[in-house]
Amino acid sequence: MGNEKKESDGFDEEELIRSEFESIISGLNLDQSSPSTYLDDLDRIDDEAFTPPNPAPQTPRSFLQSARDAIQRWFNKTDRDDDGAAL
Repeated sequence: MGNEKKESDGFDEEELIRSEFESIISGLNLDQSSPSTYLDDLDRIDDEAFTPPNPAPQTPRSFLQSARDAIQRWFNKTDRDDDGAAL
């Protein structure tokens, strides 16, 4: 009698797994008539890639001047709690 219970439990578990699988499969859309595929989407991403800006070249003097201005702007800033830097 103990063996019959184990077999019926195994059958119930197998039936439960089968019904879960069928419920998952029933929700899938297997229609392959879409105009684009996954590979087409990947190609489109490459076409729409980010183009970095190309700034005009700077002279060493203008580079140092802009760095100095940036440091002065940071140093003279009134709200220092959120910048994460400490002197």
